[in-house]
Amino acid sequence: MTNEPQGRVLDAGALKALAHPLRVKIFDLLSERGPQTASSLAALVGETSGSMSYHLRALAAHDLIREVEGRGTARERWWERPKGRINLPGPDESMTPSGRAAAQIVTAEFFRLRHETLMAYLNRSEAEVPEEWRDAGIVMTTFLDLTPSQMAELRAELSSVVDAAVERYRGQTGPDVRRVTLRAELFDVPTPAKTTNVTEES
Repeated sequence: MTNEPQGRVLDAGALKALAHPLRVKIFDLLSERGPQTASSLAALVGETSGSMSYHLRALAAHDLIREVEGRGTARERWWERPKGRINLPGPDESMTPSGRAAAQIVTAEFFRLRHETLMAYLNRSEAEVPEEWRDAGIVMTTFLDLTPSQMAELRAELSSVVDAAVERYRGQTGPDVRRVTLRAELFDVPTPAKTTNVTEES
């Protein structure tokens, strides 16, 4: 048993509302950059503010995002992503076909955006990065030989470290503060299918 926060598991309705590449992008931008208006999001993604307003309302209808209280006007509304962990369910046989398709779309788009961000980080020139930030990050991959219980224990340890960092630095501001992305990936490597060697005799 672990003390991992459960977070919100998206239900079928929320998954279907999010199952659009542009909506995943909006959700991701609100996570990365904080509150935005339809106009500011439109400028970031190259769409019209009218299109953004439509997608924002669809996301808000399922509590994926919400209007920022006390900010904005009747003509310009500010939107934010609620704090807290979101758990994306993988495609499951218990889902309806449309639910599985929605889960696949959302998961694929989130990981595509994650990869896009990682490659932008790896490919940027040193001149683009302030000197004090150049050696601050790390990209590390390793392989381990674990049992399922050991993997679950390591998952709990990693989650604890991440959750503690989120609480410690939540809402931090200042001239030296930048938004940082933290990745933790832990999964078993698929076993290759066995092949049969066939010897031909002449």
